Amino acid sequence: MSTPDAAGVGARRGTTHPAADPSGSLWLGILKKCALVTASTIAVTAAVAAFVSGPGAALSALFGFAVVVAFFGISLAIGHLAGRNNPSGAIGLFAVTYAIKVVGFAAILFVLGTPGWLDRNWFFASAVGTVILWQIVEVYVFSKSRHQLYNDPMPPNRISGNEADRG
Repeated sequence: MSTPDAAGVGARRGTTHPAADPSGSLWLGILKKCALVTASTIAVTAAVAAFVSGPGAALSALFGFAVVVAFFGISLAIGHLAGRNNPSGAIGLFAVTYAIKVVGFAAILFVLGTPGWLDRNWFFASAVGTVILWQIVEVYVFSKSRHQLYNDPMPPNRISGNEADRG
């Protein structure tokens, strides 16, 4: 049988989940942290790309970043929406959403074609770098969250002497 932890154990600033944002959503907290870390990194990457190869390279790096953030952001938003109403069904929605995203993003990118300003090397490097960094941050933040594995029973209320004898 598990025992409750002291208030605030494992949580930062009094939140239920250390990754949770003020609304208490684990998934939105993960989305926020991943977006902040990858955005700060891609800003430096885009600046380097602009200095080394010009403004088209910087736009290519930003476009690679945007595609990855949109791809992963949709999943975390689905997790947030599904997790509130049906936490056990969220994993199924993740899988279905993943398949839809792969087909949808591929179709959009094939239909749009390659813009003339796109520098393929910077686009590829920033997209792959964003995926790797996003996954590292996502796994780290998720590993710091706390999940209840069992539905612990509520502690019994004080029972009057007559009710205790019925048992």
